[in-house]
Amino acid sequence: MSPRRSRPRGSEPGKPRSNDEENGTGGRGWGLEQTEFYRGEEWRVRAVAGDSGKFYRCPGCDQEIPPGVGHLVAWPTSGVGGLGGVDDRRHWHRACWTARERRGAVVQRGRNAPRH
Repeated sequence: MSPRRSRPRGSEPGKPRSNDEENGTGGRGWGLEQTEFYRGEEWRVRAVAGDSGKFYRCPGCDQEIPPGVGHLVAWPTSGVGGLGGVDDRRHWHRACWTARERRGAVVQRGRNAPRH
């Protein structure tokens, strides 16, 4: 069996890139940002690699997103100049963002609450 590739195809030096890679979608249909609607508001959504070294808490499932795990960052476009601020950004698991309309409200627990 041959070893797994460490880089996606097309990212090798000297090899021409496809149009999908040039526009930032990488063939997945995702650009750098998308605009979506959630709870009657317009939200900007961006896919991130999760390489900041921080833990985030997903508002969809109230579970932690560990460092190194790819996820989505979403923020409402309402605000100063039509852009939400840094405090308005929320980090979501991809599956949680996709299922956000089908799920009920998640009760947010306090930081010192026991984890059951």
